[in-house]
Amino acid sequence: MKSKFEDMPLDNVYSSLNSSKDGITENEATKRISLYGYNEVSEKKESNIIKFLKKFWNPVAWMLEITVVITFILKKYDDMYIILFLLIFNSIVGYTQESRANNALELLKKKLSVKAVVLRDRSWKVINSSLLVPGDVVHIKLGDVVPADAKIINGNIEVDQSALTGESLAVERKSPDLIYSSSIVRRGECDAIIVATGENTFFGKTAQLVRTAKAASHMENLIMRIVRYLIIVDVSLVIILAAYSILINISLSDVLPFILVILIASVPVALPATFTIAMAIGALEASETGALVTRLNAIEDAASMTTLYMDKTGTITKNILSVAEVIPVNDDENSILYYAAMASEESSDDPIDSAVLKYANDKNIKVDFSLRDGFTPFDPSTKMTSGHLTNGINVAKGAPQEICKLAGVDYSTIEEKVDKEAERGFRMLGVASGTSGKYRLSGLLAIYDAPREDSKQLISELYSMGITPRMVTGDNGPIAVEIAKEVGIKGDLCKNSTIKSENDILKCGIVAEVFPEDKYNIVKLTQKAGEITGMTGDGVNDAPALKQADVGIAVSTATDVAKASASIVLTHEGIEDIVKSVKIGRKIYQRMLTYTLNKIIKTMQVVIFLTLSFFVIKYFVTTPFDVILLLFANDFVTMSLATDNVRYSMHPEKWNVKSLVYSSISLAFAVILEGFIALYIGTYFHLTHSEMHTFIFDMLVFSGQFTVFAIRERKRFWNSMPSKYLLTASIADFLFISLISYYGILVTAIPAVFIVYDIILGFAFLFIMDTVKNMVFRRFGL
Repeated sequence: MKSKFEDMPLDNVYSSLNSSKDGITENEATKRISLYGYNEVSEKKESNIIKFLKKFWNPVAWMLEITVVITFILKKYDDMYIILFLLIFNSIVGYTQESRANNALELLKKKLSVKAVVLRDRSWKVINSSLLVPGDVVHIKLGDVVPADAKIINGNIEVDQSALTGESLAVERKSPDLIYSSSIVRRGECDAIIVATGENTFFGKTAQLVRTAKAASHMENLIMRIVRYLIIVDVSLVIILAAYSILINISLSDVLPFILVILIASVPVALPATFTIAMAIGALEASETGALVTRLNAIEDAASMTTLYMDKTGTITKNILSVAEVIPVNDDENSILYYAAMASEESSDDPIDSAVLKYANDKNIKVDFSLRDGFTPFDPSTKMTSGHLTNGINVAKGAPQEICKLAGVDYSTIEEKVDKEAERGFRMLGVASGTSGKYRLSGLLAIYDAPREDSKQLISELYSMGITPRMVTGDNGPIAVEIAKEVGIKGDLCKNSTIKSENDILKCGIVAEVFPEDKYNIVKLTQKAGEITGMTGDGVNDAPALKQADVGIAVSTATDVAKASASIVLTHEGIEDIVKSVKIGRKIYQRMLTYTLNKIIKTMQVVIFLTLSFFVIKYFVTTPFDVILLLFANDFVTMSLATDNVRYSMHPEKWNVKSLVYSSISLAFAVILEGFIALYIGTYFHLTHSEMHTFIFDMLVFSGQFTVFAIRERKRFWNSMPSKYLLTASIADFLFISLISYYGILVTAIPAVFIVYDIILGFAFLFIMDTVKNMVFRRFGL
């Protein structure tokens, strides 16, 4: 937040900007627009067409596209059209579910598009703030949004910078202090010279951080790693098959269709779509609890989250000042409260006045403003408010130093007490009363921003779920430590200057006195340490960190910019819905894990069984068309796993692709054995090649459905009921495949008895698979 103009004397500022206290001319302003640009945040938008075309550039799309080329070369046009349909279907689902316009920069632009009173050609005029340039002199008054970074020339103001710096209290600014764009003037007025506009302002630099921030897509990385393993298996089998064909003198042209079968079978066609649908369902569930998901894969990331950074002001705390303690000096507590309340303004938006009046009301102190015949609002020069009561008593409240002067008391007599309370995170107010112009120090009020009622419980729950909550704030260390103690946050107090590496950041429970760029870098550093990082916040200062975080969570009171940058927006007061979002995310993870396991198992079963069976009986036991039909019968039916009944775990979930693949291979051997038993049955009853194709096709479909029921439950398969959608889809699949196989629709007809054989075989292997599954899951920690 440090600017070269911050400590620069006004005369040097004038000369540096070639301006003066009388501002610049319209002609000069026009020239400077071409030099500095408009006072707004530029952005680069990607066309919707490009976004859609990018859906054809990912591992699954590549495998489908290669398969399309091969089917075209082999002149299998029907197969090619079906695969093209799958490719386009995947892209449409991905585009419609995931593409969400990032409107954070648009909101930043709108926030800068305010009116400004500017001095041009020695006369005041109102212009759009986007036309301001460095060197302009502007007039800023109560209620105005500061239009650009500016240096105060004259006047005293109080500005609310909470949306930028996280400071919960308005701060006093006077000549020659620097004020920042997007701050709100709470008191006073001033003239100021503009020193930075647009992206060069503190606000604009925050916008640039928002634009450059980007969390990695764990889902894309996961799919890529799964595809990598499948490709390795494919290439190995194709090489073995080609070598074997040459060895037994089979023409390569006869083997190409089977290579096509392997390629089609190994493509995880519905994997991206299933993940997207599962996360969309999770987003819907989260919205019903009060958490709006703006980036779908945040649901999956919430399941994996290991660290959660929470902004103190407005997230852990209420961002509402309250009276923590009344400290008597010469009067009792009730009298002190009464005098402080009568020196407050009920209609004022001042947070201190509101805190005093609320506390007085809570303590049943009767405050009757009809008994006051005079009131002086807060003046930055005196740093106090005062009132005159009809009974002749004068009352005042304000900065302890100023109240001591008013009462003729040596400030050193209370300085130790004030400092001690400040270390506890309290801001101290002095209260005085008196008659005939003579005051005495009545006592002190300790003011602070209290934690939300649910913060302590939430933080305890986060710890119990294996998530480490950490506080990050712009406030000083003592205040942060006091709040952390109240809500139960553990860990060391750190400042940005003490954090040198990712190992340092992991020791910190509290990171205090940070600026926006620090928060952004803290999140990146934590991610570099291997943590799946969440960040909650509410202000513009949080926006870059919210976007960079794996899970950016904006609380209900957040600014529009923070909400646009976050991946989850809470709609209820407090942050208890974060825990609910994590639980939902972990349920979604279990559903996606089941689908992924099932897909890898089925892929291994199909490609390995079909390859080995070719070695045994010297012909292909299925056709490319049968495999495409298998994709529809299995993959798209098991997409209903996105709705399955599951339990969430009490630890962060993390995809371990190596364990996933090894466990899938182990389980695949059971269903490969099932395939060879089916092959033996078909051979024993002398099925023709075409009938064998249908018989094996049915076995693969039914086996796939029974496998789902085995692995969806981490305990025995009968321990929980599937969701009604999964159960209905499976029953429909059994009926559909049985009917087309019996009546010879799309496949060669076979007698009903062979369909029954396949169902009985699959049901028997359900128990075998369930037993093997328990051993494998324990071995690989699934």
